[in-house]
Amino acid sequence: MKNFFISIAVFIVAMSSCSTPNVSYFQDMKSNQNEVVKNALDVRIRPDDKLTIVVKSQDQRLSELFNLAIYTQRVGSSGGAQQMSGYTVNSQGNINFPVLGELHVAGLMREEVEQLIKRELINRKQINDPHVTVEYANLSVNVMGEVNKPGRYSFDRDHITVLDALSMAGDLTIFGQRDSVKVVRANNLTDHTTYVVNLQNANELYASPAFYLQQNDVVYVAPNEYRARQSTVNGNNVRSTSFWISIASLAASLTSVIYMIVK
Repeated sequence: MKNFFISIAVFIVAMSSCSTPNVSYFQDMKSNQNEVVKNALDVRIRPDDKLTIVVKSQDQRLSELFNLAIYTQRVGSSGGAQQMSGYTVNSQGNINFPVLGELHVAGLMREEVEQLIKRELINRKQINDPHVTVEYANLSVNVMGEVNKPGRYSFDRDHITVLDALSMAGDLTIFGQRDSVKVVRANNLTDHTTYVVNLQNANELYASPAFYLQQNDVVYVAPNEYRARQSTVNGNNVRSTSFWISIASLAASLTSVIYMIVK
């Protein structure tokens, strides 16, 4: 009888420990350990991206020819605010720039577009000393699933990592699978690639092609088994400690009754 109760106790502890999720990151990292990013990706311009482009020169009148400004007025105010209008990249990967006409920018990085416009302005003898600034206006990634603040997050940097995106979304919930975060990337309108990122292994994480994100990437954190079972009626009851304590109590009572009868 004593051995029976010991076995029941061990069984309860084992079942309780099975339900404890492993939620720590970078489990393979040690102090002063270096990790090399093997697939560093720069954000490159795609169709439907929007750019703000500012041209400056010592001659202000020349600069104004290339800076398309829009004038907005707030309701109830007498004055307005001047903002720079954006250039939307068309389906062919071009923008229509003042005086210069169509420029092909798809596939270029932000700095490369700056150099392209600067070179065209000088070669066409429009401005001798142009200073061109290009900024992203509508880049974003989507973060979905088991995160604290799912949503669409904008960014204006040349690099953004999956860790940046998850941080903006408030980190994973306790129920998110940390070893299989999915990143869905649109190569074009009909072709998508899915990558699986393991946040618990730094070596795998930094080696992943999805460590650096691209605009319009979708980051999805799947629920762990515990959360998935919550979608069913009493899905977690069979794995709860109280359930197994009840089973053990019932088994002990039945054993006592049988023992008394046999005795």
